[in-house]
Amino acid sequence: MSDQVMAAVLLGALLHATWNALLRSSSDRTRDVVLVVAAAALLSLPALAFLPLPAQPSWPWLAASGAIHVVYFLLVAHAYRHAELSFAYPLMRGLAPAGTAALAALLLAEWPPAAGWLGVALICGGVLLMAGDSWRSGGLHGRALLFPLATAGTIVIYTVIDGQGARLAGNVFAYNGWLFVLVALPLLLLFIARDGRATATYLCRHWPRGLLGGFCTLASYGLALWAMTQAPIALVAALRETSVVFGALIAAVWLGERVARLRWIAIGLVCAGAMAIRLA
Repeated sequence: MSDQVMAAVLLGALLHATWNALLRSSSDRTRDVVLVVAAAALLSLPALAFLPLPAQPSWPWLAASGAIHVVYFLLVAHAYRHAELSFAYPLMRGLAPAGTAALAALLLAEWPPAAGWLGVALICGGVLLMAGDSWRSGGLHGRALLFPLATAGTIVIYTVIDGQGARLAGNVFAYNGWLFVLVALPLLLLFIARDGRATATYLCRHWPRGLLGGFCTLASYGLALWAMTQAPIALVAALRETSVVFGALIAAVWLGERVARLRWIAIGLVCAGAMAIRLA
């Protein structure tokens, strides 16, 4: 993997951890998901006016991704409602790279080199070790486990879908922008139908945070999609999970969550995995 691609993925990982920390610190995480996604769609619209439409072969992939992303964002909100960021975030992100690598190999015949598989294994092991510290400390219970596991499943699916869709789109950033528009519309309609006045009040009151989170998620995923057009999907997906390192630091400094010694060991494994991917 080139230095340029690696730098883009690591920057995207930092941005991804940032918007997840914003969501975890919110008093209403479910509505904050709508706020962030709507803001990302809003930020996309000016650029989409000047970008070409994604190429037609990518449209089925784009539609499928929009549907699975709606489920993903709702699951993320529920995951942070029932578990700490320092547990839920590593668990949902740590399970995804191995599943993504296997699915990309089976469906797209995309097999990373040996060093790439080693990097995937180290990153998965590191982030799962980080989440496993919550088991040791007694922070694990049914819902705290269920929602991150379900979220990890959606990550595997949409990563492979979007990796292929972005390659067919002709313009990665147009694909990314339209994706957030497709996700924002059903989420907004769902919450307006459920409780329109409360949702509108919340969006108006917290729009600055929404714009920050929207920018972070839009830029983070745009960088990841671009990287998937330059490198194997499995390697990009695994390297993107270095976001758990940023997430752990944000959880400690910003949210006041404890980062135990075991989690620092896990961070070391993640960094070793990133080095292996760089050499792949």
